[in-house]
Amino acid sequence: MGLIVQKYGGTSVKDAERVMNVARRITDAYKAGNNVVVAVSAQGDTTDDLIEKAKEINPNASKREMDMLLSTGEQISISLLAMAIEKIGCPVISLTGWQAGVKTDAKYGAARISTIDTERLQAELDKKNIVIVAGFQGINKYDDITTLGRGGSDTSAVALAAALHADVCEIYTDVDGVYTADPRFVKNAYKLDDISYDEMLELASLGANVLHNRSVEMAKKYGVKLSVRSSLNNNEGTYVKEVEQVEKMLVRGVTRDNDVARIALCGVEDTPGKAFSVFRMLAKHGISVDLIIQSIGNGEKKDISFTVTEEDLQPVLDLLEENKAIVKADEVKWTKDVSKVSIVGAGMVNNSGVAATMFEALYDAHININMIATSEIKISVLVDRKDAEAAVVAIHDKFLLK
Repeated sequence: MGLIVQKYGGTSVKDAERVMNVARRITDAYKAGNNVVVAVSAQGDTTDDLIEKAKEINPNASKREMDMLLSTGEQISISLLAMAIEKIGCPVISLTGWQAGVKTDAKYGAARISTIDTERLQAELDKKNIVIVAGFQGINKYDDITTLGRGGSDTSAVALAAALHADVCEIYTDVDGVYTADPRFVKNAYKLDDISYDEMLELASLGANVLHNRSVEMAKKYGVKLSVRSSLNNNEGTYVKEVEQVEKMLVRGVTRDNDVARIALCGVEDTPGKAFSVFRMLAKHGISVDLIIQSIGNGEKKDISFTVTEEDLQPVLDLLEENKAIVKADEVKWTKDVSKVSIVGAGMVNNSGVAATMFEALYDAHININMIATSEIKISVLVDRKDAEAAVVAIHDKFLLK
């Protein structure tokens, strides 16, 4: 008998039919002799609907009260799912995040899990109950409800699996695994049987919307074996784990990220510490920068270009305007009409010519490259947004076509 932690997203429990489907899947695992703990997201578009309700009352509501409101979405899901399992005839109990012992820091809206007190969870498992836990939430030192931000339910599930030393953490979504590219527009993309934590972390960070990068980071840190599967069929999914193979594919996946904006500081003084002063200013305001290019310089001037998320674009432009005396740029240019296209693969590190092959694929497709960034297991390029899908298809065909 093992311990399985399962996670179901909002689409998996969006209506009564799907709730019953999930309940049958959970009880099948339980009847097979396993202890089962389940983390659940809010149904369908519930979270978005709650945000709209808040805007009707107060568009500038405090993050504390938003957390109080948004946490109710998961509470609806866990109670309905527990009722469905009761109907099937298995013992079950639903718990909110705080009842399950999920302790977080005090950052409302984007809290991080600090510890999980497993006493209540273990007591319920000892009673042979299936335990349904509200994902995406916890409680802070002030006894206030907090939410974990984007990807919070994935993170909740992995944290529960780590705290309970589960045999596996099964992440159920509306896709049946991790693909070499987005199968919605790359028709010959195929599902991977397994992928390493590092590769999955890069794919998650670069736009693959299967797992959130925070959950993958936690899984790697605590050695939690992940299985990404569909809640709509019984197909084998993709295992995310420490993968050790003598020979590996050079490239494991191609991703596209449209949540990108490019900013260029033109005509900046070519003096020591200028880049430091700019990026320190952004860091102090919690703004993450991705791709960076600095020109060699023309006389006493140089250009610095970098990318941020679309959400951070206006705050960055405001900061640059407020600190013109520090930045001292002749001109600030920006655009949102760009996308980041990336390849990921642990096998790339020991093989020369990978970048050249990627650039050849883009050249053959008549796609221009705006910026480039590399690491041991990834290469990212910035292209015009109108070319992003074609870029992914061209690169995928070059590296991964079976």
